[in-house]
Amino acid sequence: MGRLDGKVAVITGASRGIGKGIAMALGEQGATVYVTGRTVSEGTYYLPGTVGETAAEVDQRGGKGVAVQCDHGDDEQVAALFDRVRRDEGRLDILVNNAFTLSEDLLEPKPFWEKPLSNLEMWDVGVRSNYVAAWHAAQIMVPQKSGLIVAISGFAAVTYTYGVIFGTSKSAVDRMSRDMAIELEPHNVASVVLWQGLTLTEKAKHNLAAMGDKMTKSITSMTGSTVEHPGRVIAAMASDPQIMKRSGGEFITAELAQEYGVTDVDGSVIPSARATRGSPIWKPISEVDYRGK
Repeated sequence: MGRLDGKVAVITGASRGIGKGIAMALGEQGATVYVTGRTVSEGTYYLPGTVGETAAEVDQRGGKGVAVQCDHGDDEQVAALFDRVRRDEGRLDILVNNAFTLSEDLLEPKPFWEKPLSNLEMWDVGVRSNYVAAWHAAQIMVPQKSGLIVAISGFAAVTYTYGVIFGTSKSAVDRMSRDMAIELEPHNVASVVLWQGLTLTEKAKHNLAAMGDKMTKSITSMTGSTVEHPGRVIAAMASDPQIMKRSGGEFITAELAQEYGVTDVDGSVIPSARATRGSPIWKPISEVDYRGK
């Protein structure tokens, strides 16, 4: 019996990388996991991974994986995803907003005015997409009076990282998640943000090998985690009966892992990058007078 038996999760952007790792970790705890992403056929993207492969991994871990091709920049596809979850499962317990479009020139050390306006795609799938997915998820979670919405973010919210659009996107996600927490609080639905440090995804390994010299040094010097580490933390949060006390907060994944006694897949404890990368801004709304009363 897993801690998440009977629970239903949607993980956006899970063909590979952090999304895939989260899906596998939740599957290992018995969850039914809807795996979304654009890649359905191997070879159509320069990195390995498809939604079908991730769903199969979820099955192998003991959960139930459901692969759904979904472009999170297309509102109709997103609506169809959540309609399917509502129809097939009748509930939704966890939404992880992980999908994020990274521009091809992300690591190029150019100022914003020398980069194309097309880089605003990071706002479309990374900020707007979070709102749309949460909007649909809340319509399932609020009536059932339970649920957890997790946004995957990072230290870019307080430390210059990869340029104006990237940092602004992460900052927006964090504030969005906090304000969602305030409106979701009366309905017992939690909204939290996880700040990831260096995560050894397929893309990160590729970038480190090909252009590590262009990457932010305070990131590359960090101890990297596997893609499953944040999923293990989310599994702990999803089974925490006091999760509402954390709603509205930003949390460094490594620190939250230590609080829950979560290690990486090899048993290692991932250190926090707070000292070199910065500290979260938003505390849980249970700890502050957020309405200014």
